[in-house]
Amino acid sequence: MQQILKDGFEALGLPFTEEMSERFQKYYDYLTEKNAVMNLTAIEGVEATARLHFLDCAALCSVFDFSNASVIDVGTGAGFPGLPLKVAEPSISLTLLDSHKKRMDFLEETCLRLGLSDVRCICERAEETVDDIGGSYEVVVSRAVARLNILCELCMPFVHVGGVFIAMKGPDCEEELKEATRAIAILGGKTPEIKKYTIPGIDIVHSAVIIKKIKPTPTEYPRQFGRIKKAPL
Repeated sequence: MQQILKDGFEALGLPFTEEMSERFQKYYDYLTEKNAVMNLTAIEGVEATARLHFLDCAALCSVFDFSNASVIDVGTGAGFPGLPLKVAEPSISLTLLDSHKKRMDFLEETCLRLGLSDVRCICERAEETVDDIGGSYEVVVSRAVARLNILCELCMPFVHVGGVFIAMKGPDCEEELKEATRAIAILGGKTPEIKKYTIPGIDIVHSAVIIKKIKPTPTEYPRQFGRIKKAPL
């Protein structure tokens, strides 16, 4: 695990410390333990987890400066991409948002085991949380499996004007980008910037879709998820 991550961080041009190595190892150990009973991830094994979870998520630090940023990870699941980002850039003030209580319990315990501070875990649906914390983050990230136009409505209300929404997508996201053009404009976003990166050690290219928020999101968004899914923007 340590050598894979060390080489990967070096390939990405990112610093890698002994503390990071220890935290990633503890994360892997606890994830593996709980995955046996909770079905947290389909990706298993040391190398696959190191590359497809830890390095894939930490790679965002090579295309965007997260230093001292307030970040919310919407639909975080088992903590991706939020926790690897926090390990790679400890100055982040992180919020993890997911509607499944067992996942939140897992993440709270993971943060304790990793000795991470300034991490908040919220167990609620995204569209039901905006009234409390909407517009208060510099960065919102998501690796959730949903079309970009749907993700935009769920995520962009959380970021303040001048901040960004970063969606993690595969190499071929042009169709999704075209589909999301109207949603991005309605929700206050600028034309997306696409930054591609290769996960070290494997021939996979991913895309970071970076959408800067240039005006406030209208107060009627996000709608209830049933409406978002039935009639996407």
